[in-house]
Amino acid sequence: NNHNQGYHDMIPRPSRSDAKLIGWGIGRMVLIVGLIMLAPLAISIICKEWNVVLDFLVGITACLVFWLLMENTCHVSSEDFSKFHGLVVVSGGWLVSMLFSAIPHFLSGHFGSYLDACFDIMSGYTTTGFFLIQDLDHVSHGLNTWRHVLTYVGGQGIIVVALTFLFAGTAGAFKLYAAEAKEERLLPNMARTARAIWMISLVYLVVGSAALFICLVEEGMPPWRGFLHATWLFMGAWSTGGFAPQSLNLMYYHSLAVEIITLAIFIIGSFNFALHWSVWTGNIKEVYKNIEIRSFATTLAITTAIMSIGFAKAGTFTTVAEYFRKGFYNLASGHTATGNSTVYSRVFLSELGAPATWAITLAMAIGGSMASTAGGIKNLRIGIVAKSIWDEIKRVVMPGSAVTRTKIHHIRDIWLDNAMVRGVMLIVIAFIALYLGGSILGILYGYTPTLAFFDAVSAGSTTGLSTGVTSPLMPALMKVYYIFAMWAGRLEFISVFALVGMAIALVKGKGGRKI
Repeated sequence: NNHNQGYHDMIPRPSRSDAKLIGWGIGRMVLIVGLIMLAPLAISIICKEWNVVLDFLVGITACLVFWLLMENTCHVSSEDFSKFHGLVVVSGGWLVSMLFSAIPHFLSGHFGSYLDACFDIMSGYTTTGFFLIQDLDHVSHGLNTWRHVLTYVGGQGIIVVALTFLFAGTAGAFKLYAAEAKEERLLPNMARTARAIWMISLVYLVVGSAALFICLVEEGMPPWRGFLHATWLFMGAWSTGGFAPQSLNLMYYHSLAVEIITLAIFIIGSFNFALHWSVWTGNIKEVYKNIEIRSFATTLAITTAIMSIGFAKAGTFTTVAEYFRKGFYNLASGHTATGNSTVYSRVFLSELGAPATWAITLAMAIGGSMASTAGGIKNLRIGIVAKSIWDEIKRVVMPGSAVTRTKIHHIRDIWLDNAMVRGVMLIVIAFIALYLGGSILGILYGYTPTLAFFDAVSAGSTTGLSTGVTSPLMPALMKVYYIFAMWAGRLEFISVFALVGMAIALVKGKGGRKI
């Protein structure tokens, strides 16, 4: 007991200046939310959706009031963000941003509760793609724009937006950037890195939306509607968020061309922004040298083989077109943590079969690349684990006097060491625990293990594919857990641990020292 008491005495309670600095940072994030709402507000005005205009004006006003409150009461001009501050601002800021972002959602009348509205907002920001919105096929253009803009912004990261406009030049900006599970600088200056990420995303937005627009108009959709649908589909695919403006998702369009274009978009979107920048600046060789691309290609091949064996045994999807559109498309959507689907969720298991469903579950668990729009354990970590296992095997078979070192190539050559491998394993174990927690909860509520595990992995990996478990009728506790899983999985736990640590420090910490 004395030992424990001494340990608790060592925990510093956050000081008033800590709280003010964190509050100021969160206020700035909420201001960004209010500014982002201007996009759906503009669409609502153009489309003369006046009730929706009022919904967004209420949301924008609430964000501005909160920001002004934080700006006037919390700003500490002489202070710098520490790593701890950055982690808490990001993890806490995402939760507070969810609450404010849900205001237009709830006011729309398309949600059974404020919890359901918050669920969809967190799903959007974390680029998951789950939705509890009711009567999606008759949602206003303004609300549909809001759904897709927030997932597009979430793919880049709320902090990346904030660094572009509101934290530019702020000391400690990199700590905020890294706290959002992105640690790779594209350029030495953080503001320039954030702008480079947005430049990449906006260029692809123009090109990808144009390709989809041409396709939709050629197939008979009116130009204005085609423009909106093309933009929304691009945002959902590029952010690996999987949102679509219709409840049938990609099935609504009955278009092979749309499926091929979105497939290309979300695969490219799942790649590391540092890889994009490397290619854009002329280093084409990085595409096939990078460990993440090699890892992705390997695991995609393995899961495709498992799915193909299952289809062959069951006699499912015997033509190439069926195999691609119903099988491979959903597998690739799962592996990139996207969630665009060409299969009804409630017949997912019965239509694809158990082997394909488990192959897609494995693909979702792995996910996409680090510092990308994708979620999951990530290809880089899978590559590092595989390399470290191979290294251990070599140590066993080689003479005791031999010294082995293993390196990987990720933008540059990196030597593996025990600290790196331990850090990777910590995150891998945390993801597995997150997946299992959701699975056990689903089983306790009466879902079969296959269905419960599939949707739990989909939530934790921020994918959004569903076997029908995720719906407005699911238990409230599962909705709360899935919100937590999407949030923790997107931020990759470290900033979540920091927020929990701060809560413990507030309760059990001593003094009021600066942290």
